[in-house]
Amino acid sequence: MSQSKTYDVIIIGSGAGGGTVAQSLAETGKSILILERGEHLPREVENWDPKTVFIERKYRTNEKWVNKAGSQFVPNCHYWVGGNTIFYGAVLMRMRESDFDVVQHEDGVSPAWPISYGNLAPYYDQAEQIWRVRGNRGEDPAEPPTSAPYDHPGIRHDDEVARLMTHLRDDQGWKPFTLPLGVQRDDDDPVHSACIRCETCGGFPCLVKAKSDARTIAIEPLSKYPNVTLLTGQLVNRLETGTDGRTVTGVVCEGPDGQEVYSAGIVVLAAGAANTAAVLQRSATPRHPNGLANGSDQVGRNYMFHTMTAVISASALKAKTRFPKTLGINDFYRGDPDGSYDFPMGHIQSLEYMEGPMLEGQLDTEFPLADKLIPKFIADSLARRMLSFLVLSEDLPQPDNRIRWLDGQIHLDYTHNNLSGHKRLVKKFDRALEGFCDGKRVILDHHFQVQQLLPIYGTAHQCGTARMGDDPASSVVNADCRAHEVDNLYIVDTSVFCSSAAVNPTLTLVAIALRAGEHLRQRLSA
Repeated sequence: MSQSKTYDVIIIGSGAGGGTVAQSLAETGKSILILERGEHLPREVENWDPKTVFIERKYRTNEKWVNKAGSQFVPNCHYWVGGNTIFYGAVLMRMRESDFDVVQHEDGVSPAWPISYGNLAPYYDQAEQIWRVRGNRGEDPAEPPTSAPYDHPGIRHDDEVARLMTHLRDDQGWKPFTLPLGVQRDDDDPVHSACIRCETCGGFPCLVKAKSDARTIAIEPLSKYPNVTLLTGQLVNRLETGTDGRTVTGVVCEGPDGQEVYSAGIVVLAAGAANTAAVLQRSATPRHPNGLANGSDQVGRNYMFHTMTAVISASALKAKTRFPKTLGINDFYRGDPDGSYDFPMGHIQSLEYMEGPMLEGQLDTEFPLADKLIPKFIADSLARRMLSFLVLSEDLPQPDNRIRWLDGQIHLDYTHNNLSGHKRLVKKFDRALEGFCDGKRVILDHHFQVQQLLPIYGTAHQCGTARMGDDPASSVVNADCRAHEVDNLYIVDTSVFCSSAAVNPTLTLVAIALRAGEHLRQRLSA
């Protein structure tokens, strides 16, 4: 083991949380070290090859977690500079104003946060500008209050998606809206747009830097700052503390040259909800017997990752789409407008274009060898006739849904919950598609639909394992993301979420990271 130099700030993780904090602190001139377990993902032609990405899974981790039944599974995680945002679908939505308050669901209660929407609003504004979000204000019926329009107009809809929106609006009385996306596409000036409106966006790395991910937006611009150092291949094992247990004195990690120890006046843990909990649990000491900063016994608990159902519709006719991920529905976010159901139901969004190998790869996860048993021409033919949607509902925090570090592995104990409103929304959407398909015969003629509740290996949107709160007895960090029990430890990733809401979490994380970054700037200057 070697003792390395001391920095002012160490940031563990280079995803949306860690990258944004580094970006926020870079101009202070303080010495900043970013430790990333992964390497730089190469920009190569295979980035856009569905077989490489979805069947061979070249870029996905090979590590195995253990589920509640004791069976091992490979999580859908990607450990690279920039984190999982490299592969996300670039939907960047604000949580609703009420999401920060206590919300009653049919199957339970979503707790309040120690901060309000108003506290985050100015940081949401900054996040949308920095991450170059495109959207149209005023279309989303559940949109939280904001005075400023997006800096960039929303992406235009494919013709098929536009016709579906017309059906939902005119025939169903719904208010579909244009998804806010971090995609650099100006449909009025496509020649000078980075985005080429390809069929390999969500789930793929972007080869042309057109997707607002953490490596493009946050990490790569840091190369101009000599005070910021990024070390890759550094897997953090544990955090060491002083004799009083109140200060992190060392960050112990395994690197290319063996074990290293780095130290800093401030340590920011941003490894993601699962791995942040694992690092804290691995850092147990006599003063922190249940794990570092875990006197509340909340570290690892309340794991959430959204209740999500993929609704796939296919027809005898080809669906003429290339970039269909532009449609959102929030009419039922807080209940049914007709008054028949007073509890939250959730959010609906269209999904990316599905190519044959993408479909094969997804099926193979549930049914091993599916990619070898399904002929390629059948998968390709089916994919060209599909439109896919994602129905998201709030996953409520449950203490027994948790991350545990045992025997050298992450154990994920999880049981789906809050299904009543979710199932109602899936059925409602299914009926809306039925009316469109049978009555209009435009997109999904002679369709069939597949509905699949996403299992735990789909770890996107994971959050909640080191929740934020005012009471140290029931939370891990305070409203500034500082650990209650460790003076110089901050946690800035989705693990601090008190609730999952029913929208994609990335923009909220960026806003929280910007707020934490402002607090840290003040602390560093003092």
